[in-house]
Amino acid sequence: MLKRWELKVCDPSVVSELAGRLGIHAVAAAVLAGRGIVSSDQGQAFLNPSLAAMPDPFMLKGVAKAVDRLRRALDSGESVCIYGDYDVDGISGTALLVSFLRRVGLNCSYFIPNRFDDGYGLNRNALQQITDGGATLIVTVDCGITSVSEAEFCRCSGIDLIIVDHHSPRELLPDACAVVNPLQPDCPYPFKSLAGVGVAFNLLIALRSRLRQAGAFREDPEPDLRQWLDLVALGTIADVVPLIGQNRIYAYYGLKQLGISPRPGIEALKRVAGITGEVSCGQVGFRLAPRLNAAGRIESAVPGVELLLGSDLLNSNAIAEELDAANAERQAIERRMLEEAIALVEGEGTYPARRSIVLASAAWHQGVVGIVASRLVERYHRPTILIALDDDGHGKGSGRSIPGFHLLEALDASSEHLERFGGHRYAAGVGLAADRISAFAAAFETTAQMMLAGAELTPTLALDAEVMPAHISPGLVDDLKRLEPFGAGNPEPTLLLRGVTVLDRRTVGEGHLKLRLKAGGRILDGIAFRQADRASDGLLDVAFFPELNVWNNTTTLQLRIKDIRPAEMP
Repeated sequence: MLKRWELKVCDPSVVSELAGRLGIHAVAAAVLAGRGIVSSDQGQAFLNPSLAAMPDPFMLKGVAKAVDRLRRALDSGESVCIYGDYDVDGISGTALLVSFLRRVGLNCSYFIPNRFDDGYGLNRNALQQITDGGATLIVTVDCGITSVSEAEFCRCSGIDLIIVDHHSPRELLPDACAVVNPLQPDCPYPFKSLAGVGVAFNLLIALRSRLRQAGAFREDPEPDLRQWLDLVALGTIADVVPLIGQNRIYAYYGLKQLGISPRPGIEALKRVAGITGEVSCGQVGFRLAPRLNAAGRIESAVPGVELLLGSDLLNSNAIAEELDAANAERQAIERRMLEEAIALVEGEGTYPARRSIVLASAAWHQGVVGIVASRLVERYHRPTILIALDDDGHGKGSGRSIPGFHLLEALDASSEHLERFGGHRYAAGVGLAADRISAFAAAFETTAQMMLAGAELTPTLALDAEVMPAHISPGLVDDLKRLEPFGAGNPEPTLLLRGVTVLDRRTVGEGHLKLRLKAGGRILDGIAFRQADRASDGLLDVAFFPELNVWNNTTTLQLRIKDIRPAEMP
């Protein structure tokens, strides 16, 4: 799909001052300025993340109550159960809480709902099962903030409930022993974009502080919470929360911990994912997280938790192989569903006139509809909801959105056709009767027609800075690398080079375009992945990221080209 290029414009004096004070390339300084980092203090904090810069966890509303209740459970030897979600955020958050609470002496078990039998969030049957097992305190992670009736069930059953979540609350909060969520009303915690595992980590920081004050570590070594940052990074990156502020700190240090993690499960997971040495944000998002997610999408997410909690390498290797096989099965299902969904969209003949996509099928796998919805958004740039139908006349769906379209608000506007829904601006889940799908699709399209103008239906390629050929150097590559980790909220920079001529082109691999470029008297190598069909005649502008390519022990400067267009005058 053709993209609309938008070049960020920054104050040259700000860029110059940042470059001088931070000692970085002017292009890297321009990238920072374009992302709102306009002072040297902000720049230093960004380039040198510090664990000491994290806010006081006791600023989280409800965290003091949660800590006090956990301490009482520890003192009285109560049984505590962690109730997590079945995605990577919930899996890693569950492993984080269970392993740390066991480390400080709590009798701690866990429960992960089955996506197909239990559904998302707290479930009364599951809660009854947990209490029948002897737990007197339940702590959620990455779920629970909308579970009003389930919290009432716990209260009436004499079970205390601590909710640790990061999803948007509704007007009525659950009546729980403690609710820890930076998005709840009147919470003074300054950073609002934590993943569920990030909220849980703050709870543990606060708990360790209180235990330290009570002298709990006089005889035993105090737990070093940095050793749990690998789990925090997994959930934070996988949940696609913005990697700024506190999340950047978690990702920065957590990726380092993932590279050296002594956990047998992490070692086994990296092995089946083909990762050695340092771990990048992209490797978490595209190799580790999909494998942790796969079992929960196909059947049960419990193996993912067991992998992260395991202490035996042989058993961890077996679980990792199981997850790798589940991921391969998921990929095959995804490919089939994507082909069917594309055929439905293009067979209807209503694209691109329609501003939304709602599709349903009894042949689709409930655990994979969200991934396929994301693929359709990438292909068509329309808010998309895919629904898997069951044999009882009900559908469970997953939606993904685009900038300018608040998916949760759009679902709320169409809620008369839904049995349940919930989620975020860009991702959400729905449940509805099969005979309401047509009416829901019509109502959703009406909302999309109102919310989306014509320009918003064309994807935007954000260009961080324009460069001259002389700017492109190994030094620039090094300074851009200092802006890592890249991800949501801090994407990999995209640079603009104007007036390029293609001297040579050839197709390599599976549809990749290898180029030799001439710009301003310089000859530059370029690679454009999956763009072998792109025209390259005449004078061109290229959007790219510079990198050092190592091949046969030779390192060369290369432009990884993200898009190409006919040259335009500035």
